[in-house]
Order: sequence, then structure tokens, then C-alpha cells
Amino acid sequence: MRRLRNVKIVATLGPASDDYEMIRALFEAGADVFRLNMSHGSHDEIAVRHAIIRKIEQDVGRPITILADLQGPKLRCGEFKNTSEELEVGQKFRFDLDDAPGDATRVKLPHHEIFEALRPGATLLINDGKIRVTVEDCGKDFADCVVVAGGTISNRKGVNVPDVLLPLKALSEKDKRDLEFVCELGVDWLAMSFVQRPEDVYEGRDLVKGRAAILSKIEKPAAVEAFKEILRASDGIMVARGDLGVELPVQNLPPLQKRMIRACRRAAKPVIVATQMLESMIESPMPTRAEVSDVATAIYEGADAVMLSAESAAGDFPIEAVTTMNNVAIEVESDPTYRDVITASRGADKTSVADAIVSAAREIAETTDIKAICCFSQSGSTASLVARERPGVPIIMLTPLVSTARQLTLTWGLHCCQTGEVNRFKEAVISAVRAALKFEFATPKDQVVVTAGVPFNQPGTTNILRVAPCEERLISRSEPE
Repeated sequence: MRRLRNVKIVATLGPASDDYEMIRALFEAGADVFRLNMSHGSHDEIAVRHAIIRKIEQDVGRPITILADLQGPKLRCGEFKNTSEELEVGQKFRFDLDDAPGDATRVKLPHHEIFEALRPGATLLINDGKIRVTVEDCGKDFADCVVVAGGTISNRKGVNVPDVLLPLKALSEKDKRDLEFVCELGVDWLAMSFVQRPEDVYEGRDLVKGRAAILSKIEKPAAVEAFKEILRASDGIMVARGDLGVELPVQNLPPLQKRMIRACRRAAKPVIVATQMLESMIESPMPTRAEVSDVATAIYEGADAVMLSAESAAGDFPIEAVTTMNNVAIEVESDPTYRDVITASRGADKTSVADAIVSAAREIAETTDIKAICCFSQSGSTASLVARERPGVPIIMLTPLVSTARQLTLTWGLHCCQTGEVNRFKEAVISAVRAALKFEFATPKDQVVVTAGVPFNQPGTTNILRVAPCEERLISRSEPE
């Protein structure tokens, strides 16, 4: 099941992909990570999908990453007496805390925190930004607005407040229940929605207690402003372009996406580009040319993963969507321009022994006839640093911990293998050679680079590198794999 590309594919599961046959087909088509969207589905349904993924993992003999995506606090208006109303440009409209059904002049906004934070001149966006109103006057329980861009407002439409830092925590009570459930279930990554500040991430980390890695979704202007601090607090990042594209001018998204990807690469932390990547494939077996270009752009920029949402969760063509994304990735990565772009954007500072070791491993592999870089790691830090280099040869990550193998499968270029415990570097070399031969990265006539940290079982001690021949005599020894 060796992939012929380095970027990873995240597929969201849902009604269109909730049985063994379909999820197995998605994996075989190219999905490396499965996303469980906690906004939809009961705990029982989530548990069934989780169990199916683990069964497929066992059947194919390859680690599969499971990402649970928390809903976050959703801001929605109340319901209308007539289900919907038309708002005209220039008319007055009020949001308040009154429980009475809405009409053409007002509707309930059941979030007192918004009223506490609003100021005259602030903008409210309704229904994914299709309706825009400006606050003229406000108090603790109301906001009188004027309609700037009109349209149809209906029951429980989403409300965005782009230019106000809301006093809302990233974890609602539902999120906390979901968090505990999926951590006990055994997911590998936990995506936090509505992150605005690093303190939101720390709150999630305290509740997770090391049971999963934390992925922060960047979907608020406040998160963009605090991005450096949020990245430092997180294990990974998702560029969630849906809400971000509503709350920011759309022309701001491409440069922001590029800057965030590069920052994550420098920090050796995985970054997923998400939302509307192949949106038309929800209903069509073919994507638009613009969508293909969008996916390709994220890959050229060096993103660790690209994500499918409704395309694989509720669309009519989930397998075709994954296959398309897989084919685009293979084609982009075979383009000589891709290597030029990746090399030119390699900008991490080399400040430690580990940095120097992985940089040397990449240079040796790219200037000699080396078939793969093999990293032996407990925590995954060595493999993450090698992946940051974006080498032109495959990376094999070997670890005795299945949790590490599952988490690192999200990272660019890593072919993760669970292996036995090793206590000597010679044993690590033997395990690396066996893996390179088993997964057909090399033949007995080839060589691989092996990196590790000595003493073993201590995170962050990458300090040794060897060029190893893939000789038959090595793999015939009795040392443990």
C-alpha cells in the first residue's frame, strides 16, 4: 500500500461513507486520514466508524490516522414566524434576546456574549456572508443594524462577527463531552474549532491529557492575528478556509494560506488545507478546472495534507473525489517545477544537532544514489524534522509505538511503520533495511540513510546518521524487527 505521492489526503466520513466496503475503498483510492466530524452523527455512529477504520488498518497492515473535528461554538440566529424574511439594502433590522419568533424587523440572537462585545460600526455576516449588516446602536441585549447587503434570512442561519474578538471559549459543553468521548475511543488527532487565542489551545490540551495531538483550526481573524502563538501551542494547524473566507476579504486568503503553510513547515508541524477543495464533486463526477488548480496550489506550497469534506461525507461520488485528489497530487509532484518550488521555500533555521543531522540526511540522499531516508523515532520528532526538509526521496518512519505511527501518518512524505523495540543503533539499521525492502523502496543492491537518537527512548535526541547497504546478510539476522 505504498503511496506514490508525499502530500496526504484527508477524507471526511458521513452518510455516504459509513460502512466497511466504502471506507476501505476510500483508503485504497488514496485516503490516508479519516475525519470524524463531531458536528454530525451520534456518539454511537462515530464509534462504529472508528471501529471500521481500525479494522481496515488491521486488515491492510498499515497505520491509518483518525482525526476528530470538534464542532466549536456555533453562532446562529433564532427562528422566524414565517420561516424566512427578505432583508432589503438600507432597511433597519434588530437582533435581540427576545424569545418571540422573528419577523421582517427583528430576530433573536441567543448569544449574550456577542452583545457584550459589539460596538457601533461592527459588521455582522449572516448565512455565510450573503447578508451583511452594520451595527448602529447596541446594548447588553440588542443590536440595531442597517442592512448593507440584503438577501433571504431564515431559521437558524449562521452569524459571523469578523471584526470583534468574542469572549467565547473554543470549547462548548458539547465539545467537552465529545472530546472526552473520542479521546477514550482512541483518536489520533483532535481538531479544535473557533480557536481565537493560544489559551484556547491550552484549555483543550489540559482536557486531552496527552491522549491525542491538538490541531488548531484557523477560521477567525483573531486567530490570524495570534497565529504565531497559536502555532507554538498546537501540534498542527488546519487552514479552514470556509469561515475564514467569510470573515476576511476573499482576496486575503491566498497570501494568508501561503504564509501559514510556510510557518508550519518551519516549525515542523503538519498543516492541512481544507474547505471547498473539490466542492463540485458533491454532485458531479468531475471537478472544475479551478478546483483542480486550488488543490495543486496547496501541494506546490508544501502543505502536509489536503482535505475533502462533504465531497466524501455526503456527496454522490466519494471514491471519485479521493481518486481525483490522489491523481492531482501525483501529477503535481512529478512536475520538475514542484521540486524547484519546494527547494526554494525551504527556510528553517538550523540551530541544533538534530537540525544538522536531518539536513545532512537530505543532502546525502539528494546528491548520491540513496533510495530512502529511514528515521527511527519514539516521539516522531526525528521524522517530523526530516519531513520539514521535504527531501526528494521517500521517508520511512519506524517506531515501536502504534500511537506515534498513526499520528505521524498525517505528515508530509512519511511512510510510517510500527517495528519492535530496539536498544542499539545496529538493530535500528536492520529494522530500517528490512522496511525499505519490504515496502519496495529499495532492492538488496541499494543504500538507505538511517537516522536515530542515541540513547534510544529519549525524545529529541537525534544525533546519529549512517548510510546503510540493503544487503541480504543484514535482513537474515535474528535481531528483532
